[in-house]
Amino acid sequence: MNMSFNIRLATTDDAGAIATIYRPIVLETPISFETDPPTDDVMRARIEKILPQYPWLVCEIDGAIAGYVYGSRHRARAAYQWAVEVTAYVHADYRGRGAGKKLYVVLLELLRLQGYYTAFGGITLPNPASVRLHEAVGFEYLGTYHNIGYKFGAWHDVGWWQLQLQQLSTAPSAPLFITHVDYNTVIQKVIASTGS
Repeated sequence: MNMSFNIRLATTDDAGAIATIYRPIVLETPISFETDPPTDDVMRARIEKILPQYPWLVCEIDGAIAGYVYGSRHRARAAYQWAVEVTAYVHADYRGRGAGKKLYVVLLELLRLQGYYTAFGGITLPNPASVRLHEAVGFEYLGTYHNIGYKFGAWHDVGWWQLQLQQLSTAPSAPLFITHVDYNTVIQKVIASTGS
């Protein structure tokens, strides 16, 4: 089946579709440590908070939002400003079709251009599909927080994966806001290079 992928920066109008993707993750799995799924309004506020500093991307397949990724602050202290945490979720109907990988490839390129140096992904274990996705785009296993979260009557581990986005600098400039990057051109180039 030939699918049409469209990756773009999210808007607050996408909050409902994003909340719909995330809701079963919260309610049915330990993948997210949230226990109450965010409402559309809460998700809208999250998008507004992330943008314009970090990218929040959605992938549309044949017009439907199939998944999303975003970057966010790793830690609050100033010396952490070049590190970023990344998050990805794909709707159950579209898993295994390449949306997650395409989203991550675009996200990571945008983060490089913004001036970030290290990306981190936390994965509730076991989650072999998420591990495969992260490792497919270059992340390497870093370590595990054992028994860090309690949900659905059990303790869960969180593994951490790390990706060096670019060669380290001895005098790094402050990362750019996503609005200061020509993200549409980057998205089109990355999609063209990975095939649609």
